[in-house]
Amino acid sequence: MKDEEQTLVRLFDVCAAAISALNLNFEIFFIDDGSTDNSWEAAALQKSHPDNVKALRLRRNCGKALALSAGFKYVSGDVVFTMDADLQDDPKEIGKFLDKIREGYDCVSGWKVNRQDPKSKTIPSRVFNKVTASLSGIQLHDFNCGFKAYRAEVVKKVDVYGELHRYIPILANDYGYRIGEVEVEHHPRRYGTSKYSWERYMRGLVDLFTVLATTRYMKKPGHLYGGVGILFGSLGALILTYLAILWFLGLGPVGNRPLFMVGILLVILSIQLISLGILAEMVIRTSSPEESVDKFISERTPLSLMSKSIITERVENGVVVGTGSDKYQTKNPIARYALNQLLETVVAFVGSANPSTILEVGRRQHHRAVA
Repeated sequence: MKDEEQTLVRLFDVCAAAISALNLNFEIFFIDDGSTDNSWEAAALQKSHPDNVKALRLRRNCGKALALSAGFKYVSGDVVFTMDADLQDDPKEIGKFLDKIREGYDCVSGWKVNRQDPKSKTIPSRVFNKVTASLSGIQLHDFNCGFKAYRAEVVKKVDVYGELHRYIPILANDYGYRIGEVEVEHHPRRYGTSKYSWERYMRGLVDLFTVLATTRYMKKPGHLYGGVGILFGSLGALILTYLAILWFLGLGPVGNRPLFMVGILLVILSIQLISLGILAEMVIRTSSPEESVDKFISERTPLSLMSKSIITERVENGVVVGTGSDKYQTKNPIARYALNQLLETVVAFVGSANPSTILEVGRRQHHRAVA
């Protein structure tokens, strides 16, 4: 929120009423993004509602993405909703989002079908949403809608910065989360003024290309640079082939034609881009940290890690006793050496197994060699 002191008390009342009607426990976080009015004082509802209200105040206006990121860091609960503080979104719609979450969706975005804003905002927004849906492959009608619901694990894993708040569904989809959409009612603004201008669409377009690059090509930059390089190289090759045919047919000199220089430039640019892609792949392979696979795991059965102690039993005086030794023990040095060599062979075999197969060596039925 920013400069929304007139709406906060009313916003809390309608949110509390809507959620209480669903018999759910809730917590409302107010994020003051550098307000210059008395929004912070109004957000201090915690005194009268200590169990349901939390508030964060940023030192300056940092933008919606950082404000959301701050809230995501401290929020608790199973489902997290985001909502603008201007009262244009209706908290009574919360039940719709929860129904969609129960259907198995991880991120549910609102769709303001009848948007109560001037044409100067609705028309550019429609164009922007269509372009974003086409490029991202996520068929949402309203990426700009601030009324969204997420499973808690989504907001804890997705990094939001810059102006990427409107692209959280794309970032979540990259991790394999299911994205859904519900139609929501949109009310005219009663208090304050809009904090957005035409500039946000330009920034949003740049951020869209950033998101596409980081989600699709972060681990394979050679595909991005190489693909663009091949495109330019193919166009340059076609131009030079066309000029070469003209030269062989004796239709005049081609070296002084501007098209010749364009073809040469495209070929050089192609070589540079492909080389840059190869260098980027080498950097990724040698210096980037391994990406945690935990972010992509949705469910798991009980798992156990392989213990450092491969052998869980030991031999004393020819009798198997105890647990926890990493090698068989026997008083006969020849037998001990043979058993240890056998163990090392088994470990080497396990280490060279197919990477897609996980072997757990533990207490199993096995033959025991006793000297």
